[in-house]
Amino acid sequence: MTNVLDDLDRAWPAGPIMPMAWLDPSGRHPDALGAAMRASGQSRMLPAAAYTSPQVLAWERRYLFAGTWTCVGRDADLRSSGEAAGGSVTQRALQVGDVAVVLTWSGDVLRAFANTCRHRAHELLGEDETAHRQSIVCPYHAWSYDLAGDLRAAPGYQEVADFDTGDHGLVGLPVERWQGWVFVHAATSLDEGPPVDFATHLGELDRLLAPYDATNLVLRARHTYQVAANWKVISENYHECYHCPLIHPELCQVTPPASGVNYVMAGAWVGGSMDLRHGMQTMSLSGKSGGVNIPGVSPTTVEYLGLWPNLLISAHPDYVMAHRMVPLAPDRTWVECSWYFPDNGGGEPVDPSYAVDFWDITNREDWSACESVQRGLASPHFRPGPFGPSEDAVHQFTTMVGRGYLGRPLHEVAPLDAT
Repeated sequence: MTNVLDDLDRAWPAGPIMPMAWLDPSGRHPDALGAAMRASGQSRMLPAAAYTSPQVLAWERRYLFAGTWTCVGRDADLRSSGEAAGGSVTQRALQVGDVAVVLTWSGDVLRAFANTCRHRAHELLGEDETAHRQSIVCPYHAWSYDLAGDLRAAPGYQEVADFDTGDHGLVGLPVERWQGWVFVHAATSLDEGPPVDFATHLGELDRLLAPYDATNLVLRARHTYQVAANWKVISENYHECYHCPLIHPELCQVTPPASGVNYVMAGAWVGGSMDLRHGMQTMSLSGKSGGVNIPGVSPTTVEYLGLWPNLLISAHPDYVMAHRMVPLAPDRTWVECSWYFPDNGGGEPVDPSYAVDFWDITNREDWSACESVQRGLASPHFRPGPFGPSEDAVHQFTTMVGRGYLGRPLHEVAPLDAT
């Protein structure tokens, strides 16, 4: 058998590479990542350290979150500070991986900047702080920037002959809107440009989700969870239904767990479809819908689409559910679950409870399983197990993780000779 990692080295130019010793701290399993990168049917899980090591997570936060197109939320939600706070904001601070970012809105123009003053690096806003001003004012020495990031005032520098405000604007970062969500590439400046443009990152996912017109769907419910598991464990669980007959009796009542097909298409995403049982209208405890179907989408299919690194989109005939993940620790992940429905044109809003009740039960069943997996990964007796035929999407995801660790593109699969 050829060395899979050597094949990758020949196929791609190297980017930032995780130190392989972090994945094999004992030194006893030097091919642990290579085993996970083999062809489907021959591959195994990632090594335990990928899910348990603080060093690995710190690397991921810089290169797999800040260093790729990470979803930071819905544009409408990010711009809103609530009725009590006065409605729309012009500035919001947030964290993308390990990089602090400020978003600004000027009319409909959205921009992103590094949250660091060009004077002496003080944060411009505290994390998740918002502002309604037309200027960004550093609270340390009052350097002031407009919403386009240009320096407008630097107190005390008027007498400095060679000081040019044009040399000290904020560092702009790539930002994109897609289907109502906002994505930031926080580790690269606009001058550098992201290594992969956003359209390439999306690939065929854009076409698959387009009929659902998620931009114009309305948020009707949102739950947040803290799950005692690594973010990758949650993604892996999402991408297979091998576990469904044992832990999801409610789900199996409305969809055959072995139905559907997984996709192999361009883009930094993994996903597939599942079919509703005959007579079932949607994923709910009764199989009945309490809403209206989204025009132009299949009335019998649910799409499960995971956009790298942190957005899981479940598109139903009558609503779209999204999970957005933020890793908090190697064994802890914050998950925001949101339900979006078609606007009914001024009538009574849809009661989302038929979808929320079903998925809250299902989510909690999943979280319990993921937390058990995480505890098992911490055992000194864990050894990576093989992927079965129905776990091909999990294999796609773990090889994407492996390519990320090796500094290879995430949106394409490297040709491997695994014979």
